Amino acid sequence: MDMNVGQDAGAAVRVEQLTRTYGTGPQAVTALAGVDVRFDRGTFTAVMGPSGSGKSTLLQTAAGLDRATSGRVWIGGTELSGLSETRLTKLRRDRIGFVFQAFNLVNALTVQENIVLPLRLSGGRPDQPWLHHVVDRVGLRERLHHRPSALSGGQQQRVAIARALATRPEVIFCDEPTGALDTETAADVLSLLRAVVDEHRQTVVMVTHDPVAASYADRVLVLADGRIVRDLPQPGVERIAEQLASLGRRRAVAA
Repeated sequence: MDMNVGQDAGAAVRVEQLTRTYGTGPQAVTALAGVDVRFDRGTFTAVMGPSGSGKSTLLQTAAGLDRATSGRVWIGGTELSGLSETRLTKLRRDRIGFVFQAFNLVNALTVQENIVLPLRLSGGRPDQPWLHHVVDRVGLRERLHHRPSALSGGQQQRVAIARALATRPEVIFCDEPTGALDTETAADVLSLLRAVVDEHRQTVVMVTHDPVAASYADRVLVLADGRIVRDLPQPGVERIAEQLASLGRRRAVAA
């Protein structure tokens, strides 16, 4: 169902009182505890926090990969809780891009085939001028007929970014996209994500543990114990590191 489109047209993603609990009874674990946040169109947000803080769960529930226990999630004007699995799958395929640490490419397909795979699965026809632009922007023109095994890790992640862009999604969710890359290659990939936001007004939400990676974002959210404890606009590497260290010290004292 589509709700509140006119009231919140600037939000690419919005979550309201989002909770996610795994298990039941005394063994239940609360990964998210009533999170409220919006991600505006044309912005780059990094989501950080210690292990078990809920950052990956926030990404997965906001992206419709996992169902919330309670609360609501909107992609644009579409609220996810009312969607059937079939409609949710279609929404993810048509309106959301994904970039993961493990690349998730299909080794039997060429670079070109991997990039257009979401379009093929949805039965859509590729927008050729847009695809040409995406391929050139990620620097893969000379690699289109190679298979992933013939590419470096950085090149494979560029394929994954191109695949995420192919459908012109409303938002791209990235889960540790530079976690498997060396420092130089990671900087190259992060610069590309930054350019996607600046040049095409894409919306990027990226989970990362790395303050340097987070410094490429417009905004850094820090989670702890399933709640947002910091919301930092363009904080820079040093302030990000300081905030994470401060949070770590408080958790150690509390323990």
